[in-house]
Amino acid sequence: MKFRKANSGDIQAIVEMIADDALGSTRENFTIPLPKTYYDAFERIDSDNNQELMVVQNEENEIIAVFQLTFIPYLTYQGGVRAQIEGVRVHKDHRGLGIGKTVFEWAINRAKDRKAHLLQLTTDKKRPDAIRFYESLGFKATHEGMKMHF
Repeated sequence: MKFRKANSGDIQAIVEMIADDALGSTRENFTIPLPKTYYDAFERIDSDNNQELMVVQNEENEIIAVFQLTFIPYLTYQGGVRAQIEGVRVHKDHRGLGIGKTVFEWAINRAKDRKAHLLQLTTDKKRPDAIRFYESLGFKATHEGMKMHF
């Protein structure tokens, strides 16, 4: 498997993966052509040095997974950096092969390389299988997450 930063040519494959999900299908708009909003969002992500939108390719150069790492500098922890992983998706044809675990191992090492003192994630409570998976990797539910949608 090859990990690399996403480029604008990857946007359609990425959106297809994030929309191919019980929750993603209710909030994404995977149509051809894709709405311009996805391209605008990609440009904002790509121009921010604290964002790493990554894709994973197999030996045939197919994009089989995607995730985004965000590095958040802040004053607590003596001016520390925390890493956040979001939007982790493995293509439906490649699930159950250990790719998700490999993605997280890579992300953990990348967060350490960027001197983050922790890697955090949020997951929907409607995803019990994902929660068990994250716990098997060593993530702990130490805080209660809260959101306010606008």
